[in-house]
Amino acid sequence: MRISVKAPAKINLTLDVLSKRADGYHEVEMVMTTVDLADRVDLTLLESDEIHLDCSASFVPVDERNHAYKAAKLLQERYGVQKGVRMYIDKQIPVAAGLGGGSSDAAAALRGLNMLWGLDLSLDELASIGAEIGSDVPFCVYGGTAFAQGRGEIVTPLGTPAPCWVVLAKPSIGVSTADVYGNLRVDKIGEHPQTEVMLQAIEAQDFWLMCHSLCNVLEEVTLSRYAQVRQIKELMVESGADGVLMSGSGPTVFALVQKQARVQRIYNALRGFVKEVYAVRMLGGSEAEVLA
Repeated sequence: MRISVKAPAKINLTLDVLSKRADGYHEVEMVMTTVDLADRVDLTLLESDEIHLDCSASFVPVDERNHAYKAAKLLQERYGVQKGVRMYIDKQIPVAAGLGGGSSDAAAALRGLNMLWGLDLSLDELASIGAEIGSDVPFCVYGGTAFAQGRGEIVTPLGTPAPCWVVLAKPSIGVSTADVYGNLRVDKIGEHPQTEVMLQAIEAQDFWLMCHSLCNVLEEVTLSRYAQVRQIKELMVESGADGVLMSGSGPTVFALVQKQARVQRIYNALRGFVKEVYAVRMLGGSEAEVLA
């Protein structure tokens, strides 16, 4: 038996950090949504209990360091599964980019293995297991658009935002999420997102209110440390994007664009500056289906 699962990238429409928690994590509030840039996770049933993982990107680890591998191991041990799996990740989402690629792969593995191994777990149960792997995994289990709280594991699904184009640009640098959070002074944050306004914008499918409500408190750390990220944001604004924000801890910056004619202009301007540029649609709705 072999199945494939789509693992879409996510972007943060808002990201607020409220406090540092006793467990070392930060208390956050985030509005996230999926975009039509996706990895594909192929799963083949093995009669032995072995877990094998391969990936199209040679620099991605294929052992216990990989979130999808962790997901398989955790399910296997938690539910006493005697079968195994051969997994292959067709990697399309940039790595360490603030787009949740590793978390989405783990979520896809959880959803696919739930079917492959006949576990009959609900999405809520899979999301709870995903929280043990990474903070963004629960959101990725549900997909679509959602409001995330706690350290990201408390997920409230939302409606579909106003449809639009999303232009993503990732500079050829790596950004450590731990370093960005480590350099954030919660008591010195200049501007917090108006999260309630963003929630209203999504409910009303108000594109302009969504654009005006974009806010990520981690930007001030990443933009001050990485000039390329700041330059990408400035270039997107100059090229006519309707709304611009860094996703997650970076370094990817995205532009929201309503008119298709403007997408090509922004894409071309960015391609002259960085190699990894993508023009995709916002998905918004749940993408948690398993593609048999």
